[in-house]
Amino acid sequence: MPVAVIDIGSNSIKLLVAERSPGGGPLELLSRTLEVRISHGIGSANPRLGNQAMERGITAVTDLVTEARLAGADHIAAVATSAVRDASNGAEFMERARSAVGIDLRILTGSEEANLIGRGLTTDPALSSLRDFDVFDLGGGSLECLSFGDRQVKDAISLPLGCVRLTEKFVPAPGAALSWPESLAIHLHVTQALVRSGFPLPVAPGLAVIGTGGTLTTVRAMEAARQGLNLGQTDPLITVSTLRQVLASVGSVDLEARRKIPGLPPPRADVFPVALATLLALAEFGGIPAFRHSLRNLRWGIASEMLE
Repeated sequence: MPVAVIDIGSNSIKLLVAERSPGGGPLELLSRTLEVRISHGIGSANPRLGNQAMERGITAVTDLVTEARLAGADHIAAVATSAVRDASNGAEFMERARSAVGIDLRILTGSEEANLIGRGLTTDPALSSLRDFDVFDLGGGSLECLSFGDRQVKDAISLPLGCVRLTEKFVPAPGAALSWPESLAIHLHVTQALVRSGFPLPVAPGLAVIGTGGTLTTVRAMEAARQGLNLGQTDPLITVSTLRQVLASVGSVDLEARRKIPGLPPPRADVFPVALATLLALAEFGGIPAFRHSLRNLRWGIASEMLE
Protein backbone atom coordinates (compact mmCIF):
# COMPACT_ATOMS: atom_id res chain seq x y z
CA MET A 1 0.00 0.00 0.00
CA PRO A 2 1.29 3.51 -0.76
CA VAL A 3 2.42 5.76 2.07
CA ALA A 4 2.46 9.55 2.08
CA VAL A 5 4.75 12.08 3.72
CA ILE A 6 3.91 15.75 4.20
CA ASP A 7 6.95 17.88 5.03
CA ILE A 8 6.07 21.27 6.55
CA GLY A 9 9.14 23.41 6.00
CA SER A 10 9.91 27.07 6.47
CA ASN A 11 9.64 27.95 2.78
CA SER A 12 7.42 25.24 1.34
CA ILE A 13 5.14 22.35 2.21
CA LYS A 14 5.80 19.18 0.25
CA LEU A 15 4.08 15.87 -0.42
CA LEU A 16 5.56 12.53 -1.42
CA VAL A 17 3.43 9.47 -2.10
CA ALA A 18 5.49 6.32 -2.49
CA GLU A 19 5.25 2.55 -2.48
CA ARG A 20 7.87 -0.11 -1.95
CA SER A 21 9.97 -0.72 -5.05
CA PRO A 22 11.08 -4.23 -6.07
CA GLY A 23 14.43 -3.39 -4.52
CA GLY A 24 12.81 -2.48 -1.21
CA GLY A 25 13.25 1.29 -1.28
CA PRO A 26 10.62 4.00 -1.90
CA LEU A 27 9.22 4.31 -5.42
CA GLU A 28 7.71 7.74 -6.11
CA LEU A 29 4.07 7.80 -7.20
CA LEU A 30 3.34 11.48 -6.63
CA SER A 31 5.33 14.52 -5.58
CA ARG A 32 4.02 18.04 -4.96
CA THR A 33 5.50 21.26 -3.61
CA LEU A 34 3.46 24.25 -2.43
CA GLU A 35 5.37 27.49 -1.85
CA VAL A 36 3.69 28.42 1.44
CA ARG A 37 6.08 30.31 3.67
CA ILE A 38 4.92 30.01 7.26
CA SER A 39 8.19 31.17 8.79
CA HIS A 40 7.88 34.97 8.76
CA GLY A 41 9.63 36.20 11.90
CA ILE A 42 11.95 33.20 12.24
CA GLY A 43 14.92 35.54 12.34
CA SER A 44 13.72 37.26 15.52
CA ALA A 45 14.94 36.43 19.02
CA ASN A 46 11.58 34.84 19.88
CA PRO A 47 10.03 33.39 16.68
CA ARG A 48 6.28 33.02 16.60
CA LEU A 49 3.99 31.78 13.82
CA GLY A 50 1.51 34.42 12.70
CA ASN A 51 -2.17 33.56 12.49
CA GLN A 52 -2.31 34.08 8.70
CA ALA A 53 0.81 31.95 8.24
CA MET A 54 -0.77 29.15 10.25
CA GLU A 55 -3.96 29.40 8.21
CA ARG A 56 -1.98 29.16 4.95
CA GLY A 57 -0.10 26.19 6.32
CA ILE A 58 -3.23 24.35 7.44
CA THR A 59 -4.91 24.97 4.07
CA ALA A 60 -1.86 23.57 2.26
CA VAL A 61 -1.69 20.52 4.53
CA THR A 62 -5.42 19.88 4.05
CA ASP A 63 -5.05 20.04 0.26
CA LEU A 64 -2.06 17.69 0.28
CA VAL A 65 -3.77 15.19 2.58
CA THR A 66 -6.67 15.10 0.12
CA GLU A 67 -4.25 14.48 -2.77
CA ALA A 68 -2.50 11.74 -0.83
CA ARG A 69 -5.75 9.93 -0.10
CA LEU A 70 -6.88 10.23 -3.70
CA ALA A 71 -3.55 8.62 -4.67
CA GLY A 72 -4.40 5.63 -2.46
CA ALA A 73 -2.31 6.44 0.62
CA ASP A 74 -4.04 5.50 3.86
CA HIS A 75 -0.92 5.83 5.99
CA ILE A 76 0.05 9.53 6.06
CA ALA A 77 2.86 11.04 8.11
CA ALA A 78 3.11 14.81 8.60
CA VAL A 79 6.30 16.35 9.97
CA ALA A 80 7.38 19.91 10.72
CA THR A 81 10.90 21.26 10.86
CA SER A 82 12.64 24.48 11.89
CA ALA A 83 9.83 27.02 11.47
CA VAL A 84 7.44 25.13 13.75
CA ARG A 85 10.16 23.66 15.96
CA ASP A 86 11.55 27.09 16.86
CA ALA A 87 8.23 28.93 17.16
CA SER A 88 6.93 29.65 20.64
CA ASN A 89 3.45 28.64 19.46
CA GLY A 90 4.49 25.55 17.49
CA ALA A 91 2.28 23.38 19.71
CA GLU A 92 -0.73 25.49 18.71
CA PHE A 93 -0.02 24.85 15.04
CA MET A 94 0.27 21.14 15.78
CA GLU A 95 -3.16 21.13 17.47
CA ARG A 96 -4.76 23.10 14.63
CA ALA A 97 -3.36 20.64 12.08
CA ARG A 98 -4.72 17.69 14.06
CA SER A 99 -8.14 19.33 14.28
CA ALA A 100 -8.22 20.15 10.55
CA VAL A 101 -7.05 16.86 9.03
CA GLY A 102 -7.12 14.32 11.85
CA ILE A 103 -3.41 13.58 11.60
CA ASP A 104 -0.85 13.89 14.38
CA LEU A 105 1.89 16.30 13.34
CA ARG A 106 5.38 15.24 14.38
CA ILE A 107 7.73 18.13 15.15
CA LEU A 108 11.22 16.86 14.39
CA THR A 109 14.21 17.77 16.49
CA GLY A 110 17.24 19.06 14.62
CA SER A 111 18.99 15.73 15.12
CA GLU A 112 15.97 13.75 13.87
CA GLU A 113 15.69 15.99 10.81
CA ALA A 114 19.38 15.58 9.96
CA ASN A 115 19.35 11.80 10.35
CA LEU A 116 16.16 11.37 8.30
CA ILE A 117 17.67 13.51 5.54
CA GLY A 118 20.63 11.16 5.60
CA ARG A 119 18.37 8.15 5.37
CA GLY A 120 16.63 9.69 2.37
CA LEU A 121 19.95 10.22 0.60
CA THR A 122 20.80 6.54 0.91
CA THR A 123 17.71 5.69 -1.18
CA ASP A 124 19.06 7.61 -4.20
CA PRO A 125 20.21 5.06 -6.83
CA ALA A 126 22.60 7.66 -8.26
CA LEU A 127 24.51 7.65 -4.97
CA SER A 128 24.51 3.89 -4.39
CA SER A 129 28.23 3.52 -5.14
CA LEU A 130 29.27 6.07 -2.51
CA ARG A 131 30.46 4.82 0.88
CA ASP A 132 32.00 7.90 2.50
CA PHE A 133 30.52 11.34 1.82
CA ASP A 134 29.25 14.55 3.41
CA VAL A 135 25.75 15.97 3.02
CA PHE A 136 24.52 19.56 3.39
CA ASP A 137 20.81 20.37 3.25
CA LEU A 138 19.90 24.07 3.22
CA GLY A 139 16.32 25.01 4.05
CA GLY A 140 14.49 28.13 5.06
CA GLY A 141 15.15 27.76 8.77
CA SER A 142 18.20 25.56 9.13
CA LEU A 143 21.25 23.95 7.56
CA GLU A 144 21.69 20.23 8.21
CA CYS A 145 25.24 18.86 8.05
CA LEU A 146 25.96 15.12 7.91
CA SER A 147 29.08 13.02 7.57
CA PHE A 148 28.78 9.43 6.32
CA GLY A 149 31.27 6.61 6.78
CA ASP A 150 30.55 3.28 5.10
CA ARG A 151 27.03 4.63 4.35
CA GLN A 152 26.31 5.16 8.05
CA VAL A 153 25.83 8.58 9.66
CA LYS A 154 28.88 9.47 11.77
CA ASP A 155 28.07 13.13 12.51
CA ALA A 156 24.77 14.97 12.15
CA ILE A 157 23.97 18.49 13.28
CA SER A 158 21.35 21.14 12.54
CA LEU A 159 22.41 24.80 12.48
CA PRO A 160 20.10 27.87 12.44
CA LEU A 161 21.41 29.07 9.08
CA GLY A 162 18.33 28.80 6.86
CA CYS A 163 17.86 31.37 4.11
CA VAL A 164 14.62 32.86 5.48
CA ARG A 165 16.17 33.22 8.93
CA LEU A 166 19.34 34.90 7.61
CA THR A 167 17.45 37.15 5.19
CA GLU A 168 15.39 38.50 8.07
CA LYS A 169 18.53 38.90 10.18
CA PHE A 170 20.86 40.56 7.69
CA VAL A 171 18.80 42.05 4.83
CA PRO A 172 16.54 44.89 5.99
CA ALA A 173 15.35 45.59 2.43
CA PRO A 174 14.99 42.23 0.60
CA GLY A 175 13.33 44.03 -2.30
CA ALA A 176 16.65 45.63 -3.21
CA ALA A 177 19.80 44.10 -4.65
CA LEU A 178 21.99 42.28 -2.14
CA SER A 179 24.71 44.69 -1.01
CA TRP A 180 28.35 43.85 -0.41
CA PRO A 181 28.16 44.62 3.37
CA GLU A 182 25.12 42.32 3.65
CA SER A 183 26.86 39.55 1.74
CA LEU A 184 29.98 39.93 3.92
CA ALA A 185 27.92 39.84 7.14
CA ILE A 186 26.23 36.62 6.01
CA HIS A 187 29.57 35.09 5.09
CA LEU A 188 31.09 35.89 8.49
CA HIS A 189 28.01 34.68 10.38
CA VAL A 190 27.90 31.35 8.54
CA THR A 191 31.64 30.80 8.96
CA GLN A 192 31.51 31.53 12.68
CA ALA A 193 28.55 29.18 13.15
CA LEU A 194 30.38 26.38 11.34
CA VAL A 195 33.48 26.92 13.48
CA ARG A 196 31.45 26.77 16.70
CA SER A 197 29.52 23.70 15.54
CA GLY A 198 32.53 21.40 15.64
CA PHE A 199 31.39 19.68 12.43
CA PRO A 200 34.46 18.19 10.71
CA LEU A 201 35.44 20.79 8.12
CA PRO A 202 37.21 21.29 5.77
CA VAL A 203 36.13 18.10 4.01
CA ALA A 204 38.74 15.49 3.25
CA PRO A 205 40.36 15.87 -0.19
CA GLY A 206 38.43 13.94 -2.82
CA LEU A 207 35.44 13.28 -0.56
CA ALA A 208 32.08 13.45 -2.34
CA VAL A 209 29.87 16.30 -1.13
CA ILE A 210 26.11 15.97 -1.62
CA GLY A 211 23.83 19.01 -1.58
CA THR A 212 20.07 18.98 -1.14
CA GLY A 213 17.34 21.55 -0.64
CA GLY A 214 15.44 24.12 -2.64
CA THR A 215 18.39 26.39 -3.44
CA LEU A 216 20.33 23.84 -5.49
CA THR A 217 17.09 22.59 -7.05
CA THR A 218 16.39 26.17 -8.14
CA VAL A 219 19.89 26.56 -9.62
CA ARG A 220 19.25 23.47 -11.74
CA ALA A 221 15.74 24.66 -12.64
CA MET A 222 17.17 27.98 -13.88
CA GLU A 223 19.71 26.13 -16.01
CA ALA A 224 16.97 23.84 -17.34
CA ALA A 225 14.84 26.86 -18.28
CA ARG A 226 17.82 28.49 -20.01
CA GLN A 227 18.49 25.39 -22.11
CA GLY A 228 14.87 24.37 -22.65
CA LEU A 229 15.35 21.10 -20.74
CA ASN A 230 13.65 19.25 -17.92
CA LEU A 231 15.37 19.54 -14.56
CA GLY A 232 16.35 15.86 -14.67
CA GLN A 233 18.27 16.48 -17.89
CA THR A 234 20.63 18.99 -16.27
CA ASP A 235 23.97 18.13 -14.68
CA PRO A 236 23.52 17.32 -10.96
CA LEU A 237 27.10 18.49 -10.26
CA ILE A 238 26.88 22.18 -9.31
CA THR A 239 30.26 23.86 -9.00
CA VAL A 240 31.08 26.73 -6.67
CA SER A 241 31.94 28.75 -9.77
CA THR A 242 28.38 28.25 -11.00
CA LEU A 243 26.97 29.38 -7.65
CA ARG A 244 29.08 32.55 -7.80
CA GLN A 245 27.86 33.29 -11.30
CA VAL A 246 24.22 32.80 -10.32
CA LEU A 247 24.64 35.03 -7.24
CA ALA A 248 26.29 37.74 -9.34
CA SER A 249 23.29 37.60 -11.66
CA VAL A 250 20.40 37.46 -9.20
CA GLY A 251 22.00 39.36 -6.33
CA SER A 252 22.67 42.44 -8.43
CA VAL A 253 19.03 43.05 -9.37
CA ASP A 254 15.99 44.00 -7.34
CA LEU A 255 13.18 41.70 -6.27
CA GLU A 256 10.88 42.64 -9.14
CA ALA A 257 13.52 41.62 -11.67
CA ARG A 258 14.32 38.42 -9.79
CA ARG A 259 10.69 37.33 -9.88
CA LYS A 260 10.84 37.36 -13.68
CA ILE A 261 13.85 35.04 -13.98
CA PRO A 262 12.83 31.75 -15.63
CA GLY A 263 13.21 28.78 -13.31
CA LEU A 264 13.33 30.86 -10.13
CA PRO A 265 10.03 30.45 -8.22
CA PRO A 266 8.76 34.00 -7.48
CA PRO A 267 7.97 33.17 -3.82
CA ARG A 268 11.65 32.27 -3.29
CA ALA A 269 13.08 35.29 -5.07
CA ASP A 270 13.48 37.39 -1.92
CA VAL A 271 15.59 34.82 -0.03
CA PHE A 272 17.44 33.23 -2.96
CA PRO A 273 20.50 35.55 -2.95
CA VAL A 274 21.04 34.93 0.77
CA ALA A 275 20.72 31.18 0.22
CA LEU A 276 23.43 31.33 -2.45
CA ALA A 277 25.66 33.45 -0.20
CA THR A 278 25.20 30.89 2.58
CA LEU A 279 26.23 27.98 0.35
CA LEU A 280 29.24 29.93 -0.89
CA ALA A 281 30.37 30.65 2.68
CA LEU A 282 29.98 26.95 3.49
CA ALA A 283 31.93 25.97 0.38
CA GLU A 284 34.79 28.37 1.11
CA PHE A 285 35.16 27.34 4.74
CA GLY A 286 34.68 23.66 3.94
CA GLY A 287 37.04 23.54 0.96
CA ILE A 288 34.17 22.31 -1.22
CA PRO A 289 34.65 22.74 -5.00
CA ALA A 290 31.20 21.44 -5.99
CA PHE A 291 27.94 20.00 -4.65
CA ARG A 292 26.45 16.86 -6.15
CA HIS A 293 22.73 17.58 -6.06
CA SER A 294 20.13 15.03 -5.00
CA LEU A 295 16.37 15.46 -4.76
CA ARG A 296 16.09 12.75 -2.12
CA ASN A 297 16.18 14.14 1.38
CA LEU A 298 13.76 14.34 4.31
CA ARG A 299 10.55 13.04 2.70
CA TRP A 300 12.38 10.07 1.23
CA GLY A 301 13.92 9.22 4.57
CA ILE A 302 10.54 9.20 6.30
CA ALA A 303 8.95 7.20 3.47
CA SER A 304 11.76 4.66 3.77
CA GLU A 305 11.13 4.43 7.50
CA MET A 306 7.39 3.96 6.97
CA LEU A 307 7.76 1.33 4.25
CA GLU A 308 10.20 -0.65 6.35
